[in-house]
Amino acid sequence: MDHSSASLSVRPRRTRTFVLVVLVGLAVLAVLVLTAGAYAVRAPLMMSAPRCMAGRWHGCYDTFNGVVLMTLVLLPLAVLVAWGLARLRRAPADGTSTSAWRLSLAEVGMVHGTVPFLWLTMMPGAAPGIAPARVSLVPFRDLVTMGTLGIVGNLLVLASLGFFAPIRFAALASGPRILALGAGCSVLIETAQYVLRLDRVSSVDDVLVNTTGAVLAALASRRWWRTTHTAAIWRTA
Repeated sequence: MDHSSASLSVRPRRTRTFVLVVLVGLAVLAVLVLTAGAYAVRAPLMMSAPRCMAGRWHGCYDTFNGVVLMTLVLLPLAVLVAWGLARLRRAPADGTSTSAWRLSLAEVGMVHGTVPFLWLTMMPGAAPGIAPARVSLVPFRDLVTMGTLGIVGNLLVLASLGFFAPIRFAALASGPRILALGAGCSVLIETAQYVLRLDRVSSVDDVLVNTTGAVLAALASRRWWRTTHTAAIWRTA
């Protein structure tokens, strides 16, 4: 066997192993971070635990603490679904699972990390359907009233979508497209709040902060989505 061809075949295997180890490490780190976060806020979360475990809508699914608690509880199920998708997607012939795992984690991550935040944004205020719809179109005016927690929460609304979407979809693998995706989704959220009269303020600042969170998350995952789609191009060439 030619030594040069043998070395070339070994390199992709080492690269795939390294990438798989990195992905597993990131998944473990994410679980540890979420566990630490859950421990830090365990007291308020546990206030909703009895109602959530009993399957009661009021006090669980209509509260911030209840939604966050159920998101954490369902995290192992999300990982199991990603594993199942990766097993179904993996081609037995080539024996490579890195791409299958990456795509599966991206699909599950988009759903599991975005749907709870969308649910929170659609929670009504004190007088839904009664209070008049409110719109704030002056940029940066509402940032002062948001506070640190509000700004962080808005940054996280579309963060999972921005992080995983370019990994899963090659058509979204660019900064401007993620910017457009984040802005479009955020405008839809604010429009829904206005049309449904949820007693929430439809603010341009929410759009700006939500979009910023999506773009920052996409930049954080840039290495993985660039690697994923570059490898796909080489396989089809």
